Amino acid sequence: MGEGLGTAALSAASGYSAQQIRDLEALGVIPRAPRAANGYRRFSRRHVRDLRAYRELATAVGPVRARHAMREIRALPPGEAAALVSSFHIALNRERDDALAAREALEMIRAEAAADAAPAAGDSMTITELAEALGVRASALRFWEKAGLVRPERVAARAGSARRYPLPAIREARITAVLRAAGYRVPDVQRTMAAVRRVHDLDDPLRTLDARVEAITHRTRALLRAGTDLAEIITDSATGGID
Repeated sequence: MGEGLGTAALSAASGYSAQQIRDLEALGVIPRAPRAANGYRRFSRRHVRDLRAYRELATAVGPVRARHAMREIRALPPGEAAALVSSFHIALNRERDDALAAREALEMIRAEAAADAAPAAGDSMTITELAEALGVRASALRFWEKAGLVRPERVAARAGSARRYPLPAIREARITAVLRAAGYRVPDVQRTMAAVRRVHDLDDPLRTLDARVEAITHRTRALLRAGTDLAEIITDSATGGID
């Protein structure tokens, strides 16, 4: 990788503008370029590689995290640098699992709803009624509420207040019951409910979750494309390799 690329040549090879290249160099995304006798920067194919890796990494994890990661990968011991890259794969896989779990839960609830009479807007249930309908203990519903999985309302009662479960809370309880019965752990259900709530007000939450899964796949493919370049950067940093 002999040194011999000017800023304009690196711009043409990488797709980044000259100003972007200067900015990314200043941020430590790419190594500092040596200067020729005339004072101009002289880049190498190593910089092309690093910018290519950064582009894909920014697609996968976002530009801010990617900028930090490019600096960390060079500074960390090889094992830790490799573990950092692996953590991005793990995080993306978890995002995908969460979206798929939310989609599965919505499909289950939609299938159940198709066999039921249409609910009225004012429908609600007491904790005893909902527990009986779901086949769980009232204590389970109280635990789910404490864990943030189900959000009932409080209404005035002779003893102070009582839980009432309007339609959104019934929906949350049904999804929680389905996932818990399927073996999902509470943290898994918490992440799933967060995903479900994010699309609660959309006309087609299933289509939204499909788009999310597709976007995660796109990001994962970008991370895979960055893999070889990142591995070379880690090796260079460990061995002191130079162009």
